[in-house]
Amino acid sequence: MSPEAAIAISHKATELEKALRRVIRGKDDVLRLALVSIFARGHLLIEGVPGVGKTTLGQALARAIDCTFQRVQFTSDMLPSDVLGISVYSALEQEFEFKRGPVFTNVLLADEINRTTPKTQSALLEAMNEGQVTVDAHSYELPQPFLVIATQNPVEHHGTYPLPESQLDRFLMRARMGYPDAAAEREILRSEAGTDRLQDMRPVLNGADVLEMQEAVKRIRVDESLVSYALEIVKRTRESEYLSLGVSPRGAQALYRAAQAMAFLDARAFCTPQDFKSLAVPVFAHRVLINGGYASTAKKSEQADLVLKEIVESVAVPV
Repeated sequence: MSPEAAIAISHKATELEKALRRVIRGKDDVLRLALVSIFARGHLLIEGVPGVGKTTLGQALARAIDCTFQRVQFTSDMLPSDVLGISVYSALEQEFEFKRGPVFTNVLLADEINRTTPKTQSALLEAMNEGQVTVDAHSYELPQPFLVIATQNPVEHHGTYPLPESQLDRFLMRARMGYPDAAAEREILRSEAGTDRLQDMRPVLNGADVLEMQEAVKRIRVDESLVSYALEIVKRTRESEYLSLGVSPRGAQALYRAAQAMAFLDARAFCTPQDFKSLAVPVFAHRVLINGGYASTAKKSEQADLVLKEIVESVAVPV
């Protein structure tokens, strides 16, 4: 498939985005990041306070692509088997039978993932990275496409377990979902449809369409100058005096794939510098660690954004 042939099917993505905007009001930026995640074969971490539409986003996306959806409410007493599944002995069959957990779905909403313990958080590692889970030495393939949308409360909230770096690195991007602006919130309040917009939503694509579009994203052209531009940003995160941990090679690959997906959504057969520049913070912010000596009045979860924005602005954009 050529880049031009890949773009020929991008109109389906445009229709998908329009359909989702009718349900998710005032969050076009987060909605775009969710679509970039699924088309780039990645996963999305959304940070925000309760009640701003994070769950609705996951449900709407699953309905729009006609795929299965599961929601897991993470709590401090959850076990890995509550997510992956468990082997149960069948007296009738005289053998163990695997009972699949909620992870066996196309779109998994991991709600308040930082409310549970690191042991349960790590249960998603293999699923997110390899599209399979291993239980009792047996591996089980997950349905495709497979997208994890994990939500977390701000880390300053009481009773949260910050995600370890190994888990954070499995998310393609992290987005912040704050309160809607005044106009969007007024529209939400005045609308009598409310949740009916979600219930009335009809599929725009199906799973096979999504897989085809994921393959199409791989064909988007990326000029060598843009590769150098991305690598220079990565290099400066590793050299920054404000960061104790810079972006890993996996992070650089994530930015590359995300930029291709962004170009695809804009119906372009090639990437531009803006694709990389606009996605650098969402892709990198959760992969870096702030130096303990960095003084800032911003919350801990916002400091990385500030540093990364300065780094991105300091790198010359290729012409």
